[in-house]
Amino acid sequence: MARRESAAAGPGSRALVVDLIRSSGPISRVELVKATGLTQPTISNIVRRLIDDGVVRETGATVATGGKPRTLLMINSRSAYGVGIRVEADTLTCVVTDTRGGTIGRELVSGASSPEKPEDIVAQLAALYRDVTQGLGLSPQSVAGLAVVGPGPVDVARGRFLALPGLERWADLDLGRDLTARLGVPVLVDSEAAAAAVGEFWGRQVSRERTFGCLYMNSGIGSGVVLDGALHRGASSNAGEIGHVSVVRDGARCGCGNRGCLELYAAPAVLVERARATPGLAGRLEIRPDDPDARAFDVLARAAIYGDEQARALIDESALLLADGALTLANLWDLDTLVLAGPGFAVAGSLYVSEIRRRLAERAFSRGVHAVRVDLSSNPRDSAAIGGAALVLQGSVAPGHGPEVTATRS
Repeated sequence: MARRESAAAGPGSRALVVDLIRSSGPISRVELVKATGLTQPTISNIVRRLIDDGVVRETGATVATGGKPRTLLMINSRSAYGVGIRVEADTLTCVVTDTRGGTIGRELVSGASSPEKPEDIVAQLAALYRDVTQGLGLSPQSVAGLAVVGPGPVDVARGRFLALPGLERWADLDLGRDLTARLGVPVLVDSEAAAAAVGEFWGRQVSRERTFGCLYMNSGIGSGVVLDGALHRGASSNAGEIGHVSVVRDGARCGCGNRGCLELYAAPAVLVERARATPGLAGRLEIRPDDPDARAFDVLARAAIYGDEQARALIDESALLLADGALTLANLWDLDTLVLAGPGFAVAGSLYVSEIRRRLAERAFSRGVHAVRVDLSSNPRDSAAIGGAALVLQGSVAPGHGPEVTATRS
């Protein structure tokens, strides 16, 4: 490979090296030279800075090559910590991860409600952040930042949610600015689907050479695609809204303004509504009228897994529609990896994985060239909060992943 001298001073060089060490480590400097096409002095300079910053460490292991032994490099998991908080109408989930994406702390605040005043919302989130980080004994200097994630759409540049189901008072609140002023750390506000995509990519040590997709299902349905190690964001950082692709021509009107959206026919809340309308099903499964949709969907999904025919029929119909969405995603981006993440896949994820694998094997446009690997997240419920932590870590230790999202500061 030709030497890319001009890349030495580019902002992407550090990101490239960090990504290779993250996904391929332990790895030697010589292997980094071969993999990147950068010169040996350039790699040495970048690695030295990464070691000085504490991002990378030498393992102590060496590789014998017949000449001078090669010292191996790997990501220092304790170089920084990221914090992600996922917001929903009735819960807040806070997760802390280390630099390699390993979860080191988690706190769930159930029964959360929307406070009356905007400053109370900020105080609630700030208190949760402090409780978790202080409880883990983390110094303020070791925390790279906080990401607050929830359903889209979002105004990432201004650090705002534009709409949150059940949390209407949060709309247009300057969360990024206000939380940064209160906590003194960089704060990002992003969509849960985008965050989950980065979290799965980062935590799985996926190579930046792979075209990586994530299909996310919670109250709604979204997706994220990672290209060359960077999340594809689109013009306003709202790319990947696969839930608002029409699957029924002239179907029901969606809140987004479109008709026949995938979310209106396959999302958990819709299936719960249909289960309650199916004679005898809700009573047999003990789904109460006042049960939150998330709990009721878990009950429905569990019944499907254990053989209830009516429950299984509803889940299968959703899986067929999600498979159509996955096929669209795979064909648009020529994916070679797709991960299913989000609370909607926590119980019956295996049923969705099986149907999506079958559909892609039969119909993916590039199936004659390569298969699409489809996996279930190892932690579907917390994937968005974990992804929020990954967003701030990636921006801290490996800046240069395409369009940068600048943390909102006061």
